[in-house]
Amino acid sequence: MREEADLRPVAATADPTESAEEAGLRPRRLSEFVGQSALKEHLSIMLEAARRREQPVDHLLFAGPPGLGKTSLAGIVANEVGAGLRVTSGPALVRAGDLAAILTNITEGDVLFVDEIHRLGRAVEEILYPAMEDFQLDIVLGKGPTARSIRIDLPRFTLVGATTRTGLITGPLRDRFGFVARLDFYSHSELQTIVDRSALILGTAIDPLGSAEIARRSRGTPRIANRLLKRVRDFAEVRAAGHVDLEVARQGLDLFGVDELGLDKVDRAILGAVCSRFGGGPVGLSTLAVSVGEETDTVEDVYEPFLLQLGLLMRTPRGRVAMPAAWKHLGLISPQGSEAEETSLF
Repeated sequence: MREEADLRPVAATADPTESAEEAGLRPRRLSEFVGQSALKEHLSIMLEAARRREQPVDHLLFAGPPGLGKTSLAGIVANEVGAGLRVTSGPALVRAGDLAAILTNITEGDVLFVDEIHRLGRAVEEILYPAMEDFQLDIVLGKGPTARSIRIDLPRFTLVGATTRTGLITGPLRDRFGFVARLDFYSHSELQTIVDRSALILGTAIDPLGSAEIARRSRGTPRIANRLLKRVRDFAEVRAAGHVDLEVARQGLDLFGVDELGLDKVDRAILGAVCSRFGGGPVGLSTLAVSVGEETDTVEDVYEPFLLQLGLLMRTPRGRVAMPAAWKHLGLISPQGSEAEETSLF
C-alpha cells in the first residue's frame, strides 16, 4: 500500500459543489473525528488489524441521516491505511459498464466510496456482488447465441457504502458488507467541539458561549453546525468586528431564520400548516407537502425526522398530527379536545 493517501475522484463525487474551504473542514484522521465513540472504537480495531496484516479493510456500510460524517469516514479509512480513495455515487452508476470501468482501474488496496448506494440500479448491483466477494468481474461479450462470459481478476479493494435509506438496500448487498454501522445525531457538547475546531480552521474568533449557541441550534448535525458557523461568521465580519460571542451568534442565527430549536423557515411552515390550516391534524403527507410547496419525499426525509425527534409532530395512520409542543413553540393556543391532545395521553 502507498504511504500517503491518493485522493482521486471518479464519476460523480458525493458533493460536486463542495468548495475547498468546506473540504478543509473534514477530519482526515480518526483521532480528529468528533463523536460516534462506539463506531470510532470499532473502526480503530479494524483499521489496526488491517495494517498489521497488510491487507485491505473489510467492506464497510455507513448509514444515517445526511450530514453526520459518512463521507468523512470514507476519507479517514483511506488515510488511515495509506490507500487511494475513489469517490462516486449510486445515481452516477447508470450502466453496468460504468462500474466495470471503475473497478478495472483501481489498484491494490484502494478504497471505493459509493454515496447513496441504495440508488444503485439492479444491473449494476449484480456486477458488484462477485467484485465484493471474490474480487472478480464478470463481463459478457457479444449478444445472442454467440455471447460469452469472461471473468477478470480484480485487485483487492475496500468498498465503503453510504446510505440515508437503509431499508432500500437489498438483502444480498447488505449481507456482503463486513461491517454495518449507523451514525447517530450528535450531542450539543460534541457539536460545540466541532464548531470550535472549524472556527479555528476558518480563522474566526469565537468564544465558548457563541459556539455553544451555534451548536444548540444545529439539529444534532455537524454539516449544519459548520454551515451556521459560516453564516454567523459573515454576520460578525459585517456587523460585529469579526468576533462571535453569545449575542452576535443569537443575532446572526435569528437573522438567517434559525430559531431557538434549530427550526428554519420550512420547518415552521410545516408546523404552521398543520396547526393553523388543518386544525392540528391529522393531515395527509401529500396534502401537507402541497401546502408548503415542497415535494413529499423532501418533507418526509428531510424535515419530518427532526420535528418528530423534538416531539413537535407525530405520524398516525390517519396522517400527521401537531403535538402540544408545536402549538406552544408557534405561540398558538391548542384547541380543546383536539386529536393532538388526545393522542399525547397515550
